[in-house]
Amino acid sequence: MDIFFKQIHIDDKNKVLLLFKEAAEKISKKNVDHWQYWKNPPQEKIKWVEEGILNDEFFFVENSEQQNIGMLRILEEDFMYWGKQKDKAKYIHSLVVIEKLEGRGFGKMILQKVEKEAKKEGCKFLRLDSDSKNPKLCNYYE
Repeated sequence: MDIFFKQIHIDDKNKVLLLFKEAAEKISKKNVDHWQYWKNPPQEKIKWVEEGILNDEFFFVENSEQQNIGMLRILEEDFMYWGKQKDKAKYIHSLVVIEKLEGRGFGKMILQKVEKEAKKEGCKFLRLDSDSKNPKLCNYYE
């Protein structure tokens, strides 16, 4: 199955916030204390989303039937988490797969697609961050 990245625009902000909220609720069911601020995001998180959308960093992930699978944020630089780096890299944040589609390999497909594009662009690294309190997610990314 092919997947496609569709640029998110500012008028999609509420849909992005809803995907974050649903992801936070899904994570909470697994007794993982991660992303819980997305249930009722503070203004600085909403601003972070708006800035990412305006910088063309947020994408919906769709299948070939244009059904939404999830979303992610791809950055060219990530000073907040990684600081200034000399090697070219892509930075992935906010990877969300819709709950009903979990366990079908979409997360892996998304990461592989970003990796393939990063290699085409001459990136040396594909970088992600994960909360250390979520060892299952850390292992998944590794």
